[in-house]
Amino acid sequence: MPVGAHANERRPSEDGASAIAATLEEDIVLGLLAPRVRLVEDDLMERFGAKRHVVRDALAQLESVGLLERKRNVGSMVKAFGRDEVIHLYEMRELLEAEAMRKIPLPLSSEALKQLRDIQVGHDTAIQKQDPRGIFRTNQEFHRLLFAQCGNAFLSQSIEDFARRTHAIRFGALMSRERQLQSQKEHHELLDVLADGARDRLISLTVAHLVPPRDHYLKAQESLSI
Repeated sequence: MPVGAHANERRPSEDGASAIAATLEEDIVLGLLAPRVRLVEDDLMERFGAKRHVVRDALAQLESVGLLERKRNVGSMVKAFGRDEVIHLYEMRELLEAEAMRKIPLPLSSEALKQLRDIQVGHDTAIQKQDPRGIFRTNQEFHRLLFAQCGNAFLSQSIEDFARRTHAIRFGALMSRERQLQSQKEHHELLDVLADGARDRLISLTVAHLVPPRDHYLKAQESLSI
């Protein structure tokens, strides 16, 4: 298991099922729970010090957002996607995120830029410290605030929903040091373009930002089928 992968876990005793679900969601993105891995209730009860009904509630939350799938006589497993499903999900993400970038007022306001830059400082720090959960959380925060600037709450929520559905596709990509540094570079490029107001460049950067995790999953899937 990667060093620091379990660092700074949310404590389920504070928030119950939602906190367990949030931690397991991070485990999926970080590659600690790979596609088709079975989640055993007894193991989770021991790990989180939680009662069975709380663990079941957490698993149900993850199933409802498409991160887990329940199979008869097997139980809950991390969702595995076929090639077409991966491509189609990322087509939807590209459509939604590009549209949000078309709606964002440019250049972005100094207040919004400051908020994004402050979040990016945290992201930079997490990368420097090689804190995988910190990287994931600050990345989520950065993109959530960025897409909120489109001014359409339904669009930004749809973007977040589709991003969550692809967490099981993104598995392990964030653990790559190369990918961490590339993502950091892309975030700073986005900030520069938001300040400059070059919309075409903003859209192309946003779309390109989606490609590496998708291709990482497809490549891994192909290697398993050989």
